[in-house]
Amino acid sequence: MASKNKSGSFEGALERLEEIVGKLQETDLSLEARLKHFEEGVALVRECRKQLDTAAKKVEVLVKSSGAKADARLFDEVRERLRETSSGDYADG
Repeated sequence: MASKNKSGSFEGALERLEEIVGKLQETDLSLEARLKHFEEGVALVRECRKQLDTAAKKVEVLVKSSGAKADARLFDEVRERLRETSSGDYADG
């Protein structure tokens, strides 16, 4: 199922994810409707993860090209949190 993030922006995807979470919390949805929302949410999470990874790589390139030393730990932490998020094990903290 294609996501309904028309703008293609990271912020738009997050906003749509919030809407989906709200819908999934409603008690009057059928199982089929819940699965459709969940499927869209998974696609949006993948889209967000891809955009975050791309942004992290761009920042790393910019920092390196400026002659400064990139703090690889920051990028490692971002990538680790993305892995946790995509596996469903992420806990904010």
